[in-house]
Order: sequence, then structure tokens, then C-alpha cells
Amino acid sequence: MAKIFARAVNCLNPVDGNPCNKCEICRGIIDGTILDVMEIDAASNNSVDNIRNIIDEVVYTPTRASRKVYIIDEVHMLSIGAFNALLKTLEEPPEHVIFILATTEPHKLPATVLSRCQRFDFRRITSRGIANRLISIAKDCGVALSEEAALFIASLSEGALRDGISILDQCISTGKPELDLESVQKIVGVAPGTVIINTVGYFLERRSREAISQIDLVFSEGMDPGQFIHNLIRFMRDILIFKTTGDLSHLYSVTEEEKRLFRISQGKCPCL
Repeated sequence: MAKIFARAVNCLNPVDGNPCNKCEICRGIIDGTILDVMEIDAASNNSVDNIRNIIDEVVYTPTRASRKVYIIDEVHMLSIGAFNALLKTLEEPPEHVIFILATTEPHKLPATVLSRCQRFDFRRITSRGIANRLISIAKDCGVALSEEAALFIASLSEGALRDGISILDQCISTGKPELDLESVQKIVGVAPGTVIINTVGYFLERRSREAISQIDLVFSEGMDPGQFIHNLIRFMRDILIFKTTGDLSHLYSVTEEEKRLFRISQGKCPCL
């Protein structure tokens, strides 16, 4: 979004405020040849000296674009000294400069910085929306991604498209021309949803032997035990949401087939 915004404010032929992505400036920003738009990783450039370098540069007008745009990613990683050094420039930036502070943890930013910014919070994307985008990306890469596998990856991403694309990239890198649910689960090393559902069922029925056998299956198959616990907690969260609202649209940990089983099991299973 920051990069789109950087193109929008510099585009030579904007369409209703949107960048055309075809003009010289837009193409230059996309391929990185225009140095007036700079992306800085605050995780590795978090010192006072790094910020002072930016402050020294902002006084100069842009060379090709109409505005200089500084995109500081993971801005919460800046040190207190770096924030203090940046504060005066944020308060009175030159007219040709825009700062975009991107973070997943805004609560870690000092109140003095937040008070000088316009804040835009992004919500989670629906699993269906992420799945549709993943299928489109896979198609462009010449890979057939099944709908069930796409929804499974979407459930792992928990509403973050970037995480979903990262998982998809991991799967595509195996070189398989087709990716179904089973192959994706093996590549990612995640326990199938049936293992999660069975484990919860055995817990509720106090069938300790069967529950332990499911946990042993996770270890013997080389699956990530930490991810198994994480998915188990997410599934319990989904059960709580479903029992409270009766709505399946906000469940992140289950596939469409498992949602169908939710409906069938309602009233029969004590957890539902």
C-alpha cells in the first residue's frame, strides 16, 4: 500500500487518484530506478545515525518525481534515540517530502510520533479473498492450486495476504505443477485439520490413549509440534466463535469441507 501511495502522489497521469502504472514515473518506482522513493528497513537501520542520514537528505528536492517518499518498514524497531531524532522532521517536514511509517505493532510507537501522523489501520482479509488471490498468483506461475489447498493456506495466514503468498511461494518452489491439500500440508509440515479435530474430540471424550496417539502421529510424521499447538488453539477459538455466533464466515482454522462438518455436527458434538 505504501508503494502504491508513493506512485499515486507522483503519477503523471493519475486516474481518480490511482496511479496509472504506465507513465515514466510509475514504471521507474516499480522497477526501483527512481531514487526519490526510498524504502528503509528499520529492523536493520534503527540507529540515530541512520535517521540523521535521512534528515540530511530531505532538504534536497526530488530529482525526477514531484515528491520524495520515505517508506520506513517495521518502524517500531527504531531506537528511542532514533525516534527523537526523527521527531522534529516529522513535525515540520519539507513540502516535497512524505514519510510513510509501516508497522504491525503500532502500540510500540511513542505517543509523540503517533500524534504527528495520520493513522490508517488495515483489517484482516477474509480467507476466501486470500484464497482467490493465491489461486490467481499460482495460475500466473503455471501452477494448478486446488481451491481446498488455497483455502488451507489462507487459514494459516490468518487474514494476512503477505503470509499467504510466502507460504504459496514455499510450495511453488518445490517444482510441483499441481498443488492439492495433501501436498501443501506435507510441504508446510502442518498437521491435517482432521488430526486437530480428532484430538479435540478425544480430549472432550476423555479418551487419553487416542489423544496421545494423535500427538504421537504429529511427531512421527515430522510435523511441527509448535504449529500443531498453535493450530489447536486456533481451532478452539473457532469453536468458541461458532458456538457464540453460529456464523462460519469468521473461522480461520478450518477448510470449507470442515465447515460443512461443523454444520452437520452441530447439536451432536458437545464442543459444537
